[in-house]
Amino acid sequence: QVRVDTDNTGLKLTLYQYQTCPFCCKVRAVLDYHGFSYDVIEVNSITKKQLKWSAYPKVPVLVVESPGSGKEVVLRDSSVIISAIESYLSDRSTSLEKYVTFYPCDTEVISGKKKYDFPNKYFIMYQEAQDLATTPQERSEERKWRRWADDHLVHMLSPNAYRTASEALQSFHYFSHVGEWEKNFSFVERQVVIYAGAFVMYIMGKILKSKYKLKDDVRQSLYEACDEWAKVVRQGKQPFLGGSQPNLADLAVYGVLNSIEGCSAFDDALRNTKIGPWYRRTKEAIVQHQGSHPLNTKATPSDVKKEIPKK
Repeated sequence: QVRVDTDNTGLKLTLYQYQTCPFCCKVRAVLDYHGFSYDVIEVNSITKKQLKWSAYPKVPVLVVESPGSGKEVVLRDSSVIISAIESYLSDRSTSLEKYVTFYPCDTEVISGKKKYDFPNKYFIMYQEAQDLATTPQERSEERKWRRWADDHLVHMLSPNAYRTASEALQSFHYFSHVGEWEKNFSFVERQVVIYAGAFVMYIMGKILKSKYKLKDDVRQSLYEACDEWAKVVRQGKQPFLGGSQPNLADLAVYGVLNSIEGCSAFDDALRNTKIGPWYRRTKEAIVQHQGSHPLNTKATPSDVKKEIPKK
């Protein structure tokens, strides 16, 4: 359970997650930055028995119960969850249930496997009369780097966290510790996940290295991605891409990297790139719930107007 005194939304949030999944880490970064209280249910990555009720097979899943309604809204896909939450914070006069309808899911079966796509997932749904604090260019830049975190940076993780068999096992022991698997799973379940998971991900790391055309020394690909982000932040001459405070791109990149904090790959990245100062600033902003002020503001009712993505 995560409890924050500044949260007066009355929303009951339950996050189904893997503790060290980069997409789950992104969602937690946003919830923590904004000072939400929420419950966490750790999902067994092999059996997924905690998600048997859901037809959507992936984490994170966020279940939201609004005050007084008794209705539960289920949000799927990390970027949809983040955009819907941010839209709700921009004007709480519109229900979160309504905002979720602006993120339709397209499904397609490819090679016998169902694929899910949410075309609007990087768009914040602003209100018609809202006085926006950001320009269209800034919002476009934020979307660009949120997408970069999902489509590029995240692919650096597995080949680096599981670069060798020993690093893969070390990573899974670390994941067991930070995920408190001893509280959530039996001894046998825990050992199966650690050793089977380490073996599978060691092999997957090699496959993903080839698929995403990483360098022979995969650390160099990770370093280049970290320095690419650090350079973009420095060019803005502000502490964050979002300026004086992190925006959703800052939180997304942080969340992806936070998923391997404690692994050798993360330590190497901090030593060999310029991303460290930004990462520490962002972590401080999240831990201190520096974005919690929207939870204490009241909105004026208005009609919903979507910021329509350009074709």
